[in-house]
Amino acid sequence: MSIGTAKPTVDEQGGVKHYFIDSHSIQEPLTSGKYEKEALSVLEHVFSENDHAVLVGGSGMFINAILYGTDQLPQDPKVREELNHLHKIEGLDFLLSELEEKDPVYFNEVDKENPVRVIRSLEVIRITDHPYSDQRQGKSRPRPFSINYFVIDHDREVLYDRINKRVDLMIKEGLFEEVISLSNYKSKQPLNTVGYKEIFDHLDGNISLERAVELIKRNTRRYAKRQLTWFRRDENAIWIPYSSNQGMINQLLQHLKR
Repeated sequence: MSIGTAKPTVDEQGGVKHYFIDSHSIQEPLTSGKYEKEALSVLEHVFSENDHAVLVGGSGMFINAILYGTDQLPQDPKVREELNHLHKIEGLDFLLSELEEKDPVYFNEVDKENPVRVIRSLEVIRITDHPYSDQRQGKSRPRPFSINYFVIDHDREVLYDRINKRVDLMIKEGLFEEVISLSNYKSKQPLNTVGYKEIFDHLDGNISLERAVELIKRNTRRYAKRQLTWFRRDENAIWIPYSSNQGMINQLLQHLKR
């Protein structure tokens, strides 16, 4: 998964050591809890040789896993696989109905357009036979490093225009062909994501390719909107107005010198 995940190229990495790129198999789902453990181990190594580390990401849940910690809740690959199958056959609304019945508290706060979080909550509920909301402590864990949390603040129209152009570029670079090459793994959780699921829907004959591209753009814009909502909830976030790369770097450095 390279094009659909916008993985940085070797040139874009600029000789800087990157982690968690080409690091896991598509058949090995990476939960936020597992990511927390692995990433903290990496950070221990990084800080043994460097004063700073840069965490770059879009998934608020995974960012928070490193910064604040996660509730280490049980996992069962068989239960998750069954839920993924139900999602594929019955749809997300079917799973949301089960979640509303078994845990109305979490149902009212979950991102209802995010199947990964819905499936994860139902996995825990089915394993423990207790509401997911009752098992989430939400307590921050102390970290042996200080944190500077920056969010690039785009004008909404500029951001959406950049998203649309990026999707067009991904199609041009071979996203359609990449998805075809992954057809044998379409039932796997990592492929039930924006950019992949829409093209699989096209390959299944449900929508045209043009419509698939439209949906990728729309769903990416919606995801970006949810990201911003997530980041705004974090009182530690420092918002950097979008400008040139060098201009934003200068602003970051000014904050770090304070």
